[in-house]
Amino acid sequence: MKLLNGRELAGFIQERQAHQVRNLYQAYAIKPKLSIIVTTDNPVIDVYVKIKKSYGAALGIGVEVHRVSLQAVPELLETLNSDPSVHGIITQLPLSDTSRTDEIINLVSADKDVDALGRDAHFDPATPMAILWLLAGYNVDLVNKNILLIGRGKLVGAPLEIMLQHSGYQVKVADRLTKDLKAETLAADIIITATGSPALLFSDMVKQGAVVVDAGVASEDGKTVGDVAPQLYERDDLTITPVKGGVGPLTVCALFENVIRAAYKAVQ
Repeated sequence: MKLLNGRELAGFIQERQAHQVRNLYQAYAIKPKLSIIVTTDNPVIDVYVKIKKSYGAALGIGVEVHRVSLQAVPELLETLNSDPSVHGIITQLPLSDTSRTDEIINLVSADKDVDALGRDAHFDPATPMAILWLLAGYNVDLVNKNILLIGRGKLVGAPLEIMLQHSGYQVKVADRLTKDLKAETLAADIIITATGSPALLFSDMVKQGAVVVDAGVASEDGKTVGDVAPQLYERDDLTITPVKGGVGPLTVCALFENVIRAAYKAVQ
């Protein structure tokens, strides 16, 4: 078994990004800043915010957290959108009222929408970018391969499908309407799954020598788990993301990549 270790790659990327941040300060006297808006009390969100603050601090990027009511978000976004010292803005999901998600995310300036959730975002979403970095970092060749995405969600599956198609790769997508998922997975050379459904992909569904990227996140019995059943890790013929430390560490890197790009765009 070959593991696609995202933590290993993240170290190299962090080093490059820290150099870029130093260059921004030395050449333009700019310190990149990310603003995160939080509208709910949620321990999972608090963990994500803490990780982002820690990563930002390691790079020299300022991370401000605004804990406000949902009613206060539109006015706050107006202020942050027009503040030249703020280069990236995240409205941390889920919002306290999920019915207002589309409305709120589209209030973020396209130049600062580093999560790339808004309709006019100028950046690539972080998790799809992280998946492509992971595959490239381990020299996984996508040319003339049957690539299957499981899940067409707004955060991962849908944007990743577009990014892969734009690069000229053969991509199929399986979702809730797919009648025979096993037939699709057995035909795939590369399987990327991002459904948040625990143990969706079993060993008898994956052909010999396949590449499996598990980008799913779900909670089961109080533990965070992926889409891949544990039995897949008993096989020695697969190239696969580890149970922890696969796509996740690179997603944080990719988010801050967008913050750095936004800061460079601001001086061009």
